[in-house]
Amino acid sequence: MAQEDGSSSINSSPLHLFSLMSLSPSFGSQYPWLRETEVEESRGLHLIQLLVGCANHVAAGNIQNANIGLEQINNLASADGNTMQRIAAYFTEALANRMLKGLPGLYKAINSTRITSISEEILVKKLFFDLCPFLRLSYIITNQAILEAMEGEKMVHIIDLCSSEPAQWINLLQSLRARPEGPPHLRITGIHQQKEVLEQMAFQLNEEAEKLDIPFQFNPIVSRLENLDIDSLRYKSGYALAISSVLQLHTLLAFDDETNRSPTSRRVLMKSHTLGDFLRKDVTNKFSPSPDSPSSSPLSLTSSSKLMNFLNALWTLSPKLMVVTEQESNHNGFSLMDRAFETLNFYAALFDCLESTVTRASLERQKIEKMLFGEEIKNIIACEGLERRVRHEKLEKWVPRLELAGFGRVPLSYNGMLLARRLLNNYGYDGYNVKEDNGCLFICWHNQPLYTISAWKFKRYS
Repeated sequence: MAQEDGSSSINSSPLHLFSLMSLSPSFGSQYPWLRETEVEESRGLHLIQLLVGCANHVAAGNIQNANIGLEQINNLASADGNTMQRIAAYFTEALANRMLKGLPGLYKAINSTRITSISEEILVKKLFFDLCPFLRLSYIITNQAILEAMEGEKMVHIIDLCSSEPAQWINLLQSLRARPEGPPHLRITGIHQQKEVLEQMAFQLNEEAEKLDIPFQFNPIVSRLENLDIDSLRYKSGYALAISSVLQLHTLLAFDDETNRSPTSRRVLMKSHTLGDFLRKDVTNKFSPSPDSPSSSPLSLTSSSKLMNFLNALWTLSPKLMVVTEQESNHNGFSLMDRAFETLNFYAALFDCLESTVTRASLERQKIEKMLFGEEIKNIIACEGLERRVRHEKLEKWVPRLELAGFGRVPLSYNGMLLARRLLNNYGYDGYNVKEDNGCLFICWHNQPLYTISAWKFKRYS
């Protein structure tokens, strides 16, 4: 798709700039037609260097130097500029928020009148679904896996761990109607913290099922995932069970981090009298390494009580299939600098995706960047403990957890990948790709994996 007021290619994207981190920002060319590109690359590289330097100062508690860095970045950043300027604007906000959290009175006063609108949160997630292909791809691959696993089944129960987008299940209803053996009796249990969202889901799905003459029930459960009562899922024997988890499991990691805080870390917090003392928690080891941090060993996965208890509870339901979609990035590192660099790399790709398909002046784009990407960046960088809920981890971390909980891997079929690639071609999504590795699918922006989809099933212990 063409860009009206600025284009993005792999040679001028933030991803390309990361490969230039070791180069001097003053590189030049003897060819005049290259100079404009080089100037933009030089500015982008300079912004990256400033952001990394500023994050270092924040992590070390060097308030004065961090403040100088923020001022320099703000002179170059812009929420409506090019990709690197936009992401820099949200990173500076996140770093500033982390600094302000060291002064609780000031932080609370600044945020005391902030209103979080549930309707706006729903709207921005809908915009993300419409403008980026990631959720569409996840849904189409998940549905194909369910269709294949449930072939010949007469009664099917699906548990949707975040039931907010009717389009996924409307598509499945239509596919089930086309089965040679006819549609099964379908029951969907939808989980969401907002009753209104589930009511809308129920209305649209019941309407579609009636139109297609499919026996159907929708069971809404108003709950956050961490508070879910497994008994409320109303699973009945005789139904073949499938579970769909789209970008949900990582939210449970926050509770395990909180339970693993050491007594030493608590004393450090109590003795933090200044803003600098508070920020220096990254070098004074405020938190003991989380069971989900890169520094932990595979054996420590057993201490992830909240997540493992949840996975164990799902295992007891004996699902025929569970499809898990998660972000392919490690935003749950122990140190701020680990998270900052991973976050910069991951979200630079997401911002670049929008740059390639949506005009810079688009209000819809600005809402996604501010209310979705920007809030996630802020949570990863500025928050700790239970408050830090955005804890994305790579597939290499999810595999041992799921296996430890008793699940066996199910290779996703080639048909799912073909359907995903056809969707990308039909919608004109240039630069996106779907790749297979060891039975799992990776949704990529150019060559960078951004999301993974893996399938699992109940496995009996020997």
